[in-house]
Amino acid sequence: QVQLVESGGGLVQAGGSLRLSCAASGRTFSGSTMGWFRQAPGKEREFVAFITRSGSNTYYADSVKGRFILSRDNAKNTVYLQMNSLKPEDTAVYYCAADTYGRSTSSHRLYNYWGQGTQVTVSS
Repeated sequence: QVQLVESGGGLVQAGGSLRLSCAASGRTFSGSTMGWFRQAPGKEREFVAFITRSGSNTYYADSVKGRFILSRDNAKNTVYLQMNSLKPEDTAVYYCAADTYGRSTSSHRLYNYWGQGTQVTVSS
């Protein structure tokens, strides 16, 4: 079992920054691909970014590339999403997810553990 707890969401003005954290319990963290997804009201869940098990590779959705930075600290069982130059269209609930099989994937269907989500609201 893996439990994921997100934190760091909030209200920010356009152009501002937030850093989301996702703390994981369980011994499988270092063997898991970690991803972030988001869901705005009335929209499908959308891929944001993922990071491979060692942290050596990251992959971003085009909509956030160059603005968001994903990193992980396997010693702390934590993954971080630094979000810069935020836009109103980034407003959503952000979910941390773990793929304990360690695949490199942007498909939400392949992530088998999810956090409860944290709200990010960007005002214009």
